[in-house]
Amino acid sequence: MEARPDDEPKEVIGWGRAVLSALTILVLGVALLVYLPNWVLNHFTGMSRSSRVGIVTTLFFVVLLAIAWGLRRLQARRVI
Repeated sequence: MEARPDDEPKEVIGWGRAVLSALTILVLGVALLVYLPNWVLNHFTGMSRSSRVGIVTTLFFVVLLAIAWGLRRLQARRVI
């Protein structure tokens, strides 16, 4: 098999950058998916319980999709 001219070597990240990226993603994920909804539940006290649960559930899935989209964009640009 011959190498085509448009084939570029893939950039490989080192262990240090991989560990730092993983820790950053983990910390941001926990902060946005655990602590943010908990904060909203505790501070929106003027609403009924079912309203707060609906808002927090929606917020959780919106943030989850935003994180997934952001990670996919970073992966496509070969940042992570």
